Amino acid sequence: MRSDVDVKKLKLMAAKMRGNVVEMIPPGKVGHLGGSSSICDILSVLYFYRMKNLDPKNPKKKNRDRLLLSKGHAVLAQYAALVELGYFGRAELKKVKTFGGMLQGHPDIDKTPGLEAVTGSLGQGLSISAGIASALKLDKSGAKVFCVCGDGELAEGQIWEAAMSAANYKLDNLCLFIDKNDVQATDTVRAVFPMTTISGKFAAFGWHVIEIDGHDITQILDAVDEADSVKGVPTVIVANTVKGKGFPFAEGKAQFHNAALDEKLYKEALNCVEIMKKEASK
Repeated sequence: MRSDVDVKKLKLMAAKMRGNVVEMIPPGKVGHLGGSSSICDILSVLYFYRMKNLDPKNPKKKNRDRLLLSKGHAVLAQYAALVELGYFGRAELKKVKTFGGMLQGHPDIDKTPGLEAVTGSLGQGLSISAGIASALKLDKSGAKVFCVCGDGELAEGQIWEAAMSAANYKLDNLCLFIDKNDVQATDTVRAVFPMTTISGKFAAFGWHVIEIDGHDITQILDAVDEADSVKGVPTVIVANTVKGKGFPFAEGKAQFHNAALDEKLYKEALNCVEIMKKEASK
């Protein structure tokens, strides 16, 4: 295990990020609490441990690692990390999804520094990521591309076309996270469009497969380190997560995929964040 990694610090950052997500959706403002909070631990490790050559003063730095949220509706989690990195000021969090604000409900690369693609039309992000990874290989760049998809999103056929292509072109500079929280917009994934044996499917498509607890920082760290050692094939990390993680009133519930919090739930969410911070600090 890496002796230089402060696991407690990464846990605390994930808690702070969940707090930032709540801050962006005050009472009356609709937002994707569920799918944003389920990926905060993953993004904490990527942004604050693994991704290299990030520079808030030069967001388009040539040799930077890239992160694309194919599940673009969860971009609040990405904003929650970018603000901590200094890509924009905290005042922008109050202006999410407003005219004149740089933070919109889905990623907008023309407005927001630190984003790599316009995503949210589900199924497209992995194709874009594979294209970027291919271009980086042609340029002989050492940069890596990380992509995050939802498990409900895997019903999109374009995902599997991209998976075939990435394996065919040996894109070992591409690492895909599957946010396997088993809940989509209206119901469970099992009820709407069962997506069984995700790991087996990607293995059959020629990917290196790792399966983890997506809320265990140590497992996420081990997985990204393992992905870095893989040569000749892309890697997929199937992360078993909980929709609405950290907020008991929202955990595993489709109604918090995209919803507004009332005053009572908002205060409860803020209290949950404080509890998470205390737990992370132990």
